[in-house]
Amino acid sequence: MANGTLGSPRVVALVGPYSSGKTTLLENILFMTGMTRRRANGERVFGDDSAEAKALSMGVDVNIASSNYLGDRYIFLDCPGSIEFLQETRNALHAADVAIVVVEPEPNKIFALSPLLHELEAEGIPHILFINKIDHNDVHIREVAAALDSVSALPAVLRHVPIREDGEITGFVDLASKRAYTYNLNGSSEITDADDTLVEQFAQDRFTMLETLADFHDQLMEELLDEVDPPSDEVFADLTEDLAQGRIMPVLMGCATQAFGLKRLMKALRHEMPGFDLASQRMMPTKTKEVAAYVLKTRHLPHLGKMSFARVLKGSLAEGLHIAGHKMSGLMKINGAELKKTTLVDAGDIVAIPKLDDVATGEVLGGEGAPRLNQLQPVYARAISVSDRKNEAKLSEALSKLVDEDPAYKVEHAEGTGELLLWGQGDIHMRAALARLTEKYGVDVSFCDPHVAYKETIRRPKIQHTRYKKQSGGHGQFGDVVIEVRPRALGTGFEFQERVTGGSVPKQYIPSVKAGVKEYLQRGPLGFPVVDVEVTLQDGQHHSVDSSDMAFKTAGRMAMADALPDCDPVLLEPIEHVRVMAPSSYMAKINSMISARRGQILGFDGRQGWPGWDQIEAEMPSSEMQDLIIELRSLTQGIGTYEHEFDHLAELAGQQKDRVLRHQNLDGG
Repeated sequence: MANGTLGSPRVVALVGPYSSGKTTLLENILFMTGMTRRRANGERVFGDDSAEAKALSMGVDVNIASSNYLGDRYIFLDCPGSIEFLQETRNALHAADVAIVVVEPEPNKIFALSPLLHELEAEGIPHILFINKIDHNDVHIREVAAALDSVSALPAVLRHVPIREDGEITGFVDLASKRAYTYNLNGSSEITDADDTLVEQFAQDRFTMLETLADFHDQLMEELLDEVDPPSDEVFADLTEDLAQGRIMPVLMGCATQAFGLKRLMKALRHEMPGFDLASQRMMPTKTKEVAAYVLKTRHLPHLGKMSFARVLKGSLAEGLHIAGHKMSGLMKINGAELKKTTLVDAGDIVAIPKLDDVATGEVLGGEGAPRLNQLQPVYARAISVSDRKNEAKLSEALSKLVDEDPAYKVEHAEGTGELLLWGQGDIHMRAALARLTEKYGVDVSFCDPHVAYKETIRRPKIQHTRYKKQSGGHGQFGDVVIEVRPRALGTGFEFQERVTGGSVPKQYIPSVKAGVKEYLQRGPLGFPVVDVEVTLQDGQHHSVDSSDMAFKTAGRMAMADALPDCDPVLLEPIEHVRVMAPSSYMAKINSMISARRGQILGFDGRQGWPGWDQIEAEMPSSEMQDLIIELRSLTQGIGTYEHEFDHLAELAGQQKDRVLRHQNLDGG
């Protein structure tokens, strides 16, 4: 009997590394179940056809499709494979009853699963691993299963083992049912007559599977100790329970392009995957009203505007219903790969809801006090500019939509440089943003490396007397000031004081002197903002007719310009506190990378909750971090990452200082 709540569709997330074959797998499931008219053999039938996907030749969005199989309805969430779109995948996973992790049959590529498997394990999302592309030569299923144990906290339970003829895989033995199957050219499989002989060959594989299950089932353990072969019904019941409880990761096999193993995979989903009840318990907030829905995806569609895709967690969404101040209108259900208007959506189903303007991806609509999903910290920034200033308002609107669709982006107005920055997860992620801004939203933008927010300060004090006097007919301009400029400790900021006696500078003009001083501090003698100085107005003179706020502001600015070049100005660079995380085997290379980037290693420890991973803490100049994520991923098969935050300013001297100042002068500083 199939699992789950009667009538609730099963939501299945397809995840795995780029090029593992997830979309082809989905396309051929849709063909097998009658939702499409032709099978995919490498050519795309269904999938992400956005401008950014075409520009990158890879899927960048979650694609949603539904189908029916043996009387049950399934909704598939085809997730992007690149780690740079992990946030998109995470958002979708929380709406799934189960995830199918699609991998290639190459043990050396298994490390790339680490972030994904950790996400599934940490969130308690049941998952099945599907080894794809078994039509390739030199496929070693047991080696892949063994490699999985190094990256998974759950034991990998090998369910299928291959049957080989002349070196090619022609079928498989299901270790749970003790049946042998041969593959047909049309993608189906049938039980072979050589059943008993083949099953006997793989008796040790079956015993290994049962041994793993026995760790969680006393009755099965007793049967194994008594050398009793347990009945298939008991084995399937144990597999089903252990998958739902997050104790194991079953491993199946097949070939998406040939449609081998797809029927077995669908039958495993039908009989063994947990139903909607488990997912609703995982996602349901503590305070939930009569109706609640989790928003897994947001898209801005032509002619339709903002569309929120949500899974109903409780109750039913009806046309005209109000939830948390939002009216449900224009509801659409997923019909194959299309949207179809509807007036009622029951619990467990996924619906597209228009015009939820202030509802973000990751929110539980109608779930009072429900926590938002944690967003990945951005690690790669590009400075944005428009070719025509008249398009700045259009750019602002486009960026707002971009972040709404993908919360892994972040827009920032950089303090110190004034640049508009777009932060993301890496070069591919940023190229997708560029394609989306230009092609989808029609904004002509360009990206470049951001400037580093250098600062400067002084080492020596100085007392400066400066007079500003201008006469050009009528009232003139007159302001006379004596200031003392002194260095302060790094990080203590700017301070202005006045010790004027006898009214030499009337009180109403003192704020103007301060304004002039602060104006100059925006760009000091080296060309950068000045920090950590103390300025004291000691004395001055005024004229009863020609003095004014503007005159004393100008005098204050001029006095600073006269004084600071003689105060031994020094250049300061921002230093970031960095936590670099990767598998332990890569740490020697990462140490060398940090040192080559003028980084100072502070400490080394295991990464909590990540078996086989380490974490290095270091301080590194911001100027060395622009392409850090690119090099880090190239050293770690694409899975290393880091977190960062500004820590302090430090003096920059020698050749690095000369290089910065030379570049500043070339820029017109």
